Amino acid sequence: MPIDLKTRLAEGGTVLAPGVYDALTALVAEQAGFEAVYLSGASIAYSKLGRSDVGLTTATEVVDTLAHITERVQIPVIVDADTGFGNALNTQRTVRLFERAGAALLQLEDQTFPKRCGHLDGKGVIAVDEMCGKLKAALDARQSDKTLIMARTDALAIEGLDAALDRAEAYLACGVDVLFIEAPQSLAQMDAICQRFAHRVPLLANMVEGGKTPLRNVAALRECGYRVVIFPGGTARAVVHGLQGYYNSLKQHQSTDPWREKMLDFDQLNEVIGTPALMDLSRRYR
Repeated sequence: MPIDLKTRLAEGGTVLAPGVYDALTALVAEQAGFEAVYLSGASIAYSKLGRSDVGLTTATEVVDTLAHITERVQIPVIVDADTGFGNALNTQRTVRLFERAGAALLQLEDQTFPKRCGHLDGKGVIAVDEMCGKLKAALDARQSDKTLIMARTDALAIEGLDAALDRAEAYLACGVDVLFIEAPQSLAQMDAICQRFAHRVPLLANMVEGGKTPLRNVAALRECGYRVVIFPGGTARAVVHGLQGYYNSLKQHQSTDPWREKMLDFDQLNEVIGTPALMDLSRRYR
């Protein structure tokens, strides 16, 4: 049975969701034993476009990727829905599309358009009232209360911690299920966020290698009060690092032999993606 993320969050503890960007990365994460994954908008931009996270991806590109993932894995998918890809009406359409494609939790943020990675400088945020309208529209659009809505604010970098906390308070009053205050820059700021909200609503912590927020392990974040922890871009960074080594070795040696111990062979990859089971299923319909 697929895990119900709403029930899982109600049970307490902290959910660790690695970042994924396609069905293959989601499948490998599921096989590693993770109970949820995070479909990173930034990583879709990295992998699909070879570009930065600066608002270039579309809702269609994200929902298509999401549909491929949910068709392949059983674990819940937390989805970065950026700004809802427009105004309140666009946000409603985004929620409907993403929910039909199997999203367990949709993340909506209060950045201006075009948005950018929360750990890049130069962000802007919309008015609180406008964001509240978008969140209420999102909540009205969902068909099942098991589809969770998360409000993210990027105001800390622009308006300061107190303003970000006040925005989160307003978003919580709209009825959202999870809060995400992006890019705290110190342990003290993370503690302040948790002291205000952790006893009232699940909080998400975003761990970005080389980003603005201090990296902490799940145990420390759980103790602080966070209930969802994501490492959204770690997968893409690990894959790119591996590809750089592989391609450099192949270029230098004109063969994959020096890299064979660091890669799967034909049969091993087919085992990961389930080729033997697929062939068995095919034979049933001959």
